Amino acid sequence: MTLHPTLYLKGFQSNYRSRRPPVDQRKFTSRVIERTIVEVKDFIGNPELAWMFENCFPNTLDTTVTYRTMDGRPDTFVITGDIPAMWLRDSTAQVWPYLPFVNEDDGLKLLIQGVIHRQAELIRIDPYANAFNDGPAGSPWESDLTEMKPELHERKWEIDSLCYPVRLAYRYYRLTGDDTIFDESWSDTAGLILKTFREQQRKEGPGPYRFQRETTIATDTLPGNGYGNPARPNGLICSAFRPSDDATVFPYLVPSNLFAVRSLRQLSEIASGVYGEIGFAEDCRQLADEVDQAVKQYAVFDHEKYGKILAYEVDGYLNRLFMDDANIPSLLSLPYLGCIDADDPLYRNTRKYILGDDNPWYFTGTAAKGIGGPHVGAGMIWPLSIIMQAMTSDSDEEIAACIKTLLHTHAGTGFMHESFHKDNPENFTRSWFAWANTLFGELILEQYRERPHLLKEI
Repeated sequence: MTLHPTLYLKGFQSNYRSRRPPVDQRKFTSRVIERTIVEVKDFIGNPELAWMFENCFPNTLDTTVTYRTMDGRPDTFVITGDIPAMWLRDSTAQVWPYLPFVNEDDGLKLLIQGVIHRQAELIRIDPYANAFNDGPAGSPWESDLTEMKPELHERKWEIDSLCYPVRLAYRYYRLTGDDTIFDESWSDTAGLILKTFREQQRKEGPGPYRFQRETTIATDTLPGNGYGNPARPNGLICSAFRPSDDATVFPYLVPSNLFAVRSLRQLSEIASGVYGEIGFAEDCRQLADEVDQAVKQYAVFDHEKYGKILAYEVDGYLNRLFMDDANIPSLLSLPYLGCIDADDPLYRNTRKYILGDDNPWYFTGTAAKGIGGPHVGAGMIWPLSIIMQAMTSDSDEEIAACIKTLLHTHAGTGFMHESFHKDNPENFTRSWFAWANTLFGELILEQYRERPHLLKEI
């Protein structure tokens, strides 16, 4: 296995030479992506920022993808970086910024098709799993008290694990008009997604999923004999874990439920427009409407300081958790995911709350301020949250401030990290985290297209 360049860079003084792997060691090369890197890099006024874009934007293609043909069709396995497993969430997020280029590069188009095919296959293996091996390789978590299979890396039920593959397939289809990805197998996968969402509404009992782990980390296991804390059925969907892979406190995770609403409506459109399955399309639409109404009824509260805001988690018993976590879907990320309009007063109020000290996981330090989460712990800010703050803002000043923060907190590595300490960016976690790297590239590319003056001024 080729050593990723960031693994030996801590403390190294940058000279802005590329830190991408040598050309012959890159996992995948796209001519249109290479051309875009040169174009954007040459435009950016700040040489350090240009260097970071060059390193980060292609990181998923350079280091994490394995492309091949299996059973006569494309197949792409995508690892997260320093964890050699494929998360349904991360793999979508990692290739997402390349989607606008697929019509210009047939090889890249096939690569994305391969991710879509692989994700659908993995869901058919187990719709409750969040992370998978490249084949039946076994897992370090085989002792978990749940229904493990040799193809699974981890089996933490997270609503967003079923939403992200729909997001990827739908967007690919809308950009290309190519409906060949929607074969009979993908239709079977769509049926499993709907079935699993309904099971986890828990109207007929707790459902088939339970999970426990022998661990000293409380957020790595579920209470209640593996079913989580009690939840009163109200139309919302239970998520045992958050997109951080941490256990939920209250099982109705609000941003993930809103993501499910978006995904179900996309499934409905695919079912009617591609498959002609009007009945299934209506089933998806009805569930989307039910969950959407339940969010409005059970997850919106009058905050004494901010007015009407969304809770992060609820349980149907009027208990609610006010916070936000850096991992996506988050409350902050809802406009980015297409779940709410950025100008919606409910989102505006919620955003003011979560980007301030009343959010218990918002940290302000001498180096930076931003959202973290329980997964890494107090005082650790996630670049994902800073990037998402910029991508959900309409303020040049706020966007520029976020980019400057990222510019000053990469600890000389030229890459994003999972998290860094609010007072000391050299204290960071995960040197090789492709999702954060590629999302940073997406942020810079978005400014190049929409606010090019910012990239000249920073």
